[in-house]
Amino acid sequence: MTAESVGFAIVLLAALLLVGKYLRVKVGLFQRLFLPSAIIAGFLGLLIGPEVLGRLGEALNWSWLENGGLFTDGAFEVWGELPGLLISVVFATLFLGETIPSPKRAAKLVGPQLSIGLAYGSGQYVVGILLGVLVLAPLFGVDPIFGALIEVSFEGGHGTAAGMQPAFEDMGIPEATDLALAMATVGLVTGIIIGIAVVNWGVRTGRTRVIKQVSEQSASELRGLYSDTDHVRTGVMTSRPSSIEPLTLHVAIVGLAIIIGWVLLEGLVWVEDQLWGQPDSVWPGADGEGLTLLGYVPLFPLAMIGGVIIQFVLDRTGKSYLVDQETMKRIQGLALDILIVAALATISLEVIADYWQTFLILSLAGVLFGTFMLLFFTPRIIPSFWLERGIADFGQSMGVTATGLVLLRVADPEDKSPAMEAFGYKQLFFEPFFGGGLVTALSIPVIFATGNPYWILVPMAILFIVSITAGMIYNRGVKKGRWTDPSEQAASEGV
Repeated sequence: MTAESVGFAIVLLAALLLVGKYLRVKVGLFQRLFLPSAIIAGFLGLLIGPEVLGRLGEALNWSWLENGGLFTDGAFEVWGELPGLLISVVFATLFLGETIPSPKRAAKLVGPQLSIGLAYGSGQYVVGILLGVLVLAPLFGVDPIFGALIEVSFEGGHGTAAGMQPAFEDMGIPEATDLALAMATVGLVTGIIIGIAVVNWGVRTGRTRVIKQVSEQSASELRGLYSDTDHVRTGVMTSRPSSIEPLTLHVAIVGLAIIIGWVLLEGLVWVEDQLWGQPDSVWPGADGEGLTLLGYVPLFPLAMIGGVIIQFVLDRTGKSYLVDQETMKRIQGLALDILIVAALATISLEVIADYWQTFLILSLAGVLFGTFMLLFFTPRIIPSFWLERGIADFGQSMGVTATGLVLLRVADPEDKSPAMEAFGYKQLFFEPFFGGGLVTALSIPVIFATGNPYWILVPMAILFIVSITAGMIYNRGVKKGRWTDPSEQAASEGV
């Protein structure tokens, strides 16, 4: 892999992104599905790459298409490495530039929102692993470990699915990456379709409090563009370019967060090697050779912790103004777009064909569970503005945070409910653990190392029950007047 091949692969990827954006602007179906340009570009790369066009060329004996389709083998080799690198950038930027709210303000809204969020994350493990134990293993001979892919794919999204690739390869299950990426696509698309349908149903039946009719999206919104009259801030200058370019400064801070994460991970692996990693370890699954858990944990959740550490230091020293949140979002968005295109374009369709029963069962289970959570449990946990507040968590649990925010914008276009604020506060407690956090990173390694899925199934089942029960008790207390719902006050303050 030469420097020239790396550069050319990135140029090709950028061209795919541009074509994907053009198709989003021109194709009405893509607009109505709110499909991100990166998803469109990724599938375009898959179609004209070795997995589709390349195999067609091989069948037709067209030698010029047989290897990489319209691309070179070198380009796909580079693209295959990008997701594992860029996911650390995505997670390192999650909390950089964020304003940490006062505990009192956050506690007012985060309770029921966190309950429903934890229920989504833990419940996906419960449903998936139970299917793995009761259906996939006995009927299809598939390792129950694949059941954990529902949370990795749906709650984690394409970024987490691709970021877990090194861990999957170390554990000898590289096919899990392709399955997870395909399932992430199913979750994202169905999440948007079902979410918009639920908002429309909520409007017709009077279950929405903010909007009484779903307004038509403008042409520019459907195309994913801003009009010439929109004034959108993409970031502020936090340093003078004569000393260092502001973007360079922010990229350097992201790099420092990743370095901190790497140091933390290496330290944790060293501690593991000194304790249960010793040959005489008595931990389950050690088999006289030591138990490896943290050695399979990818870097990206620790890079997120590195970002939190930097932001905490900046807040405590009064230097938080040096980091602009919008600039960090742009860095995150760039990394995520490139990651998604590279990951989707390099999916192995052969793996999907080999595991098609697993793919269909887990995908269907993930969609049904998410929909059931939204329609049944959410109104019983969130006392007021349940659809506005619940639709964001539904979208996140089916795709990525951006999906939840798209649905929230449809349900509350002018931010008149406390949904956005409550969702943001919940993320501070939720992101470090689920959807690519420490629980996501550790769950599959724990199952693999111990050979026992119940080490994850049991605690996740307990967390699911506790989250649901606590939320319903809180809701009942509000309904009976034992305490007031702070979201009503927050809504009046927002208006």
